[in-house]
Amino acid sequence: MIVEVEEAAGCSARRAGALGMGTFRYNQALGCFVRCQKVSASQAHFTMILIDPAIQTRFGRVVRRRALAGFLAEASAAARLAGDIPVLLTTDREIRRLNREFRHKDKATDVLSFPALEPVNGQEAQAGDLAVSVETAERQAAEAGHALFVELQVLVLHGVLHLAGYDHERDSGQMARKEATLRKRFGLGSGLIERSATAARTRPAQRRGSRQS
Repeated sequence: MIVEVEEAAGCSARRAGALGMGTFRYNQALGCFVRCQKVSASQAHFTMILIDPAIQTRFGRVVRRRALAGFLAEASAAARLAGDIPVLLTTDREIRRLNREFRHKDKATDVLSFPALEPVNGQEAQAGDLAVSVETAERQAAEAGHALFVELQVLVLHGVLHLAGYDHERDSGQMARKEATLRKRFGLGSGLIERSATAARTRPAQRRGSRQS
């Protein structure tokens, strides 16, 4: 089985074969070879968008993988990340499996970040991997009142910042400030950290209202 993907020019995919403009790379998450097609040669970062077959069937071109690959490269540069960043666009079911396997949390989520280990024996540097549930992104986009592609950008940016070493669960607001700065630069709406803070403020007010009624 071959899955269509997009990658920025220069991606260091190991060639397992060739077809047209692309190369093949085996992706363990999908359990198949993926065909990597080149995008803009002017992009400085090496990015690759992999699409789960179920997502490709359901959403098709709505995910705008070429544009998303370009955004990923820009976000990576803004976060000062170097190296390959494969992004898997997948289902709730698959991201739940990944969340359970790697974080021991048996539930679906919106985005997972997997920072890369230090390269050894001359291996090329890799910034890490991202996994995004397009199904969760679709629901969150509807709640936020913007397009699915905008939500995918929000999630990718959040994941990239985690790969860059930011951690909003442990820091003193550095990631929230950086995310807000970059969301403004890219023209994006509210991010995950801002939404979580808003929800946290809303819950106590709702509980007080229910006690008074």
